[in-house]
Amino acid sequence: MSTAGFNSQNGTSAGQAYTNGPSQNPLHQQQPGVGYAMPHQAPYNPMQAKAPLPQGPGLYPSGQYQPVPLASSYQPSIPLSSYSSVPGQPLLTRPPMGGPPSHTPPQSASPGPRLPSAQATPPPPAVSSGSYYPNPQQQQPMAPTWHSTAPPPAALSTTMNTLPRGPMGNHVNPAASSAMPPQSLSAYSSPSPAPVSHSVSQPPGPGMPPTSLHGYTQPGSAPPPMNPMVPHTYQPSRPAYGPPPSGPPPLMNPPPTGPPMGSATPPPPRADGPMAGNGPQASNSYNHVENKMAGPPQPGPPGRHLGHYPSLPPGYQNTSATLLHPTMQTTAQPYTQAPQPYQQPSGGPGPAQLSPSLAAMSLQSSTPEALRVVNLLQERNLLPPSPISAPTPCLPQDLQKINCHPEVFRSTLTSIPQTQSLLNKAKLPLGLLLHPFKDLSQLPVVTSSTIVRCRSCRTYINPFVSFLDQRRWKCNLCYRVNDVPEEFMYNPVSRSYGEPHKRPEVQNATIEFIAPSEYMLRPPQPAAYLFVLDVSHNALETGYLNVVCQSLLDNINELPGDSRTKVGFITFDSTIHFYNLQEGLSQPQMLIVSDIEDIFLPTPDSLLVNLNECKELVQDLLKSLPNLFEKTMETQSALGPALQAAFKLLSPTGGRMSVFQTQLPNLGVGALKSREDPNQRASAKDIQHLSPATDFYKKLALDCSGQQVAVDLFLLSSQYCDLASLGCISRYSAGSVYYYPSYHHQHNPAQVECFQKDLKRYVTRKIGFEAVMRIRCTKGLSIHTFHGNFFVRSTDLLSLPNVNPDAGFAVQMSIEENLDDMQVVSFQAALLYTSSKGERRIRVHTLCLPVVNSLSDIFASADVQAISGLLACMAVDRSVTASLSDARDAMTNAAIDSLTSYRQAVLSIPQPGLLAPACLRLFPLFILALLKQKAFRTGTSTKLDDRVFAMCQLKYQPLAYAMLMIHPAFYRVDDLTDKGALNINERTIPQPSLLQLSVEKLSREGAFLMDAGLMMYLWIGRNCNPSFLTQVLGVPTYAAIPDNLYLLPELDTAESQRTRAFISWLRDQRPFFPSLHVIRDESQLKVGFMQNMIEDRTESALSYYEFLLHLQQQVSK
Repeated sequence: MSTAGFNSQNGTSAGQAYTNGPSQNPLHQQQPGVGYAMPHQAPYNPMQAKAPLPQGPGLYPSGQYQPVPLASSYQPSIPLSSYSSVPGQPLLTRPPMGGPPSHTPPQSASPGPRLPSAQATPPPPAVSSGSYYPNPQQQQPMAPTWHSTAPPPAALSTTMNTLPRGPMGNHVNPAASSAMPPQSLSAYSSPSPAPVSHSVSQPPGPGMPPTSLHGYTQPGSAPPPMNPMVPHTYQPSRPAYGPPPSGPPPLMNPPPTGPPMGSATPPPPRADGPMAGNGPQASNSYNHVENKMAGPPQPGPPGRHLGHYPSLPPGYQNTSATLLHPTMQTTAQPYTQAPQPYQQPSGGPGPAQLSPSLAAMSLQSSTPEALRVVNLLQERNLLPPSPISAPTPCLPQDLQKINCHPEVFRSTLTSIPQTQSLLNKAKLPLGLLLHPFKDLSQLPVVTSSTIVRCRSCRTYINPFVSFLDQRRWKCNLCYRVNDVPEEFMYNPVSRSYGEPHKRPEVQNATIEFIAPSEYMLRPPQPAAYLFVLDVSHNALETGYLNVVCQSLLDNINELPGDSRTKVGFITFDSTIHFYNLQEGLSQPQMLIVSDIEDIFLPTPDSLLVNLNECKELVQDLLKSLPNLFEKTMETQSALGPALQAAFKLLSPTGGRMSVFQTQLPNLGVGALKSREDPNQRASAKDIQHLSPATDFYKKLALDCSGQQVAVDLFLLSSQYCDLASLGCISRYSAGSVYYYPSYHHQHNPAQVECFQKDLKRYVTRKIGFEAVMRIRCTKGLSIHTFHGNFFVRSTDLLSLPNVNPDAGFAVQMSIEENLDDMQVVSFQAALLYTSSKGERRIRVHTLCLPVVNSLSDIFASADVQAISGLLACMAVDRSVTASLSDARDAMTNAAIDSLTSYRQAVLSIPQPGLLAPACLRLFPLFILALLKQKAFRTGTSTKLDDRVFAMCQLKYQPLAYAMLMIHPAFYRVDDLTDKGALNINERTIPQPSLLQLSVEKLSREGAFLMDAGLMMYLWIGRNCNPSFLTQVLGVPTYAAIPDNLYLLPELDTAESQRTRAFISWLRDQRPFFPSLHVIRDESQLKVGFMQNMIEDRTESALSYYEFLLHLQQQVSK
């Protein structure tokens, strides 16, 4: 595969240098049906172009649609449209959404929302700008207008480590390697799951003791195991899940009619081309490490190809999605609450009680709670009083007990459709949300010289494989039969021999291996930390340097590492300052390089030093730094040259670069100019400058990724800093972005507290170096787009120079081959990394889901939070590659499409109103919340950096945290009681009910807490109970509440203890520190508080009820 092929996956193809966001794949499109036994079937795009949202006052214009071409380097030669039509004739269906309308209508006095006439619809554009998916009913044009023969960009043309040829596990099918499809930013698709083989009737066995026996380690003994372990009794005669010897299993419902589903995405070419990046590359191609012990390639069953992964364009890769509220668990320990299955009426057995051959099939015999019909226009109080928990897959009980926890691995659908065409009919997105390096209280760790993997697809042995007998096991992803190694016959937990099915690897869906030397490309490098600090006049004015230096002094001994740990420091203004910390010096020595055009390292060997050997010098430097530049008047910022210097310093070992910046870089390479027009912040039109102004930061990030360096950016500024450009340095190097607008050590003490707490977590949290992550799935499924911070090294391998426990990822999937003969499918995420102690480790998560063949079962399995989180990631990409209005329209269309499909295909009796299944009852609310979220809102004054940071967070944060940023949690806290409270570590934590985000829930007599993820508001009513004021806030009257109160006084009253315990408990649920703001009616921050009242109408957006009326009008067409 050419370098151009890899570059295109990361938005760096020669045709459009370093575009921000997933670009189209440059390789030829395979003709429909080639290499498959089925006709071509395009994946459905739920975010289709349809009628635009009605206007709020002054925002939602109507009128004729102006086509906006999709900003992409790939343009099909035949128009792609969500609805085919005769050229020159208007469509008879809903008009497409997208570009700016031609005029704004006058304000309507009618109570209902205004909608443009359907008859005035113009023809669709050449490329549908409001659609994430092509029309499932029409054949897709295949011929791209440019090809993979284009040379790679000059910046990326340097030689790299080619991936060795050899047995390729879940990569490519050589027979079908001649073509790769153009990637769609938006096609909702799904990876390939696998069959499982465990008997429902297996008796439960004893759990695994928390002990360390023969290399098996499970730290901690008090908390319960992360997954209750049920030994699987070896039964030679028991039939395994998966394809039976002949014919499909019996179906409870007749299979769907119509032509068989075809390949949604043809397989990619072989992934062994050079990798993208500049400069000499550290050896970091882990493909041959993953496949080293595979043995000769093994053919799969006749007529099947092993799981293929199409090319993955990461593009504007920032964040995965999240839960409504992180407080799903009742204690601080994850994995302690058993999942709750769908509530079954008493009329018949639930699906988990069916025989194994029917276990994952139709639910129609008894309607589950998830399919209860809800009329959204009539039922106002749909928000549950407690946080929503993830739905439970409909699996046999023995499988469900050991399935991967949803906080780590979660699917938008907990049942996988048999075919892509069935998924297209449901109009729901299929994808996975991952939190792979999450801090876990229970993590089984296995030390073994033999890590058992499938010889064909390289899947790690897991709880969902089938043991045919004591000596053979069948892979649950590719179905190859493998031999059980002799060493695996011994169980270190029970100290018994001959029971491989009781090994920890087969009892835990999440497990970690200590990897042998075969999994290393070079000896583990020491943990290296380099701090790059802005010391310009503007930076010193904010006072941030004192906080950074003091935090490092306080936590210097907590930096993850061992006796080899290295640290270094670089400061910069208009010049670059290095610090010689060589052992033997009496004090640190500053070395200044003023030639920023040709940066060099003055003393390469003494700038990055061993922390243990030079700790006193490091401490002296941290104490003196704030005073060293105290009186500087230098206002310029040469960030680009400073990053180049830091890259040179870290290149030999790799490591973590922490960059602190307070202004727009204005000197040397990477200099930027202000692109924000403050007058356009509240524009109802499309927002400009969401993509980078220069490719410098992305190119440098790719170089850093090639040398195993990740860059974390701390942006502390009160002025525009062009985060859209600067953020690329972290996005493509697997780093993090922290943003503190209006930071000042005196004027904004709440931000200072937030920065201090975040910095402590950042410095001391666990870290993995030189990481790569691969997601495998059962054949028949494929992954086509990733979301998060990383660089795609090959078709399915993510390069993560650093991995941290706070990063989330999302993937979109498609169904390439019919899953008719499967009852379950599996997904496996394997994260290979080097710990800060120098150990090579592999963390493996495996998820098993049932396969279903009816639309009702698909809707019953919808996970509304996961769907919303994935849509948010896709909408960020759409905003950058097309336009913000496109993204907004597409999200609205996703709700319209799914509710239309439910009404037409699932409901047997037509009913009036806007109907939704109970599991999707909150979907329109979450879509409206996204439309009003800082990332996507229009007509409301929003700084450009604030908007871009919100987009970064939606792409990067795990689902639990991102959902709070989408739909904040709202509580009344002036009447907290111990009723229903939690008891954690001898603390009583009140559990108030969640309230709807509407002003009607406010009361002048009360106090209300809004948890918006990164920020908390405590709103005090004008007539609030005086006892609350005195016993919680410590003030006698409402008027005495200070303007900038951000800390609750520690009073010795029951009310104070309850309130502080509840807020502290909420904060403890997340890795970042949300600032608290106590506000009154007169407070400046009241505007932000009121903007989060999602269900209310504003000058520029509809109320929730008006939005439902708009959806009903579209669904009823």
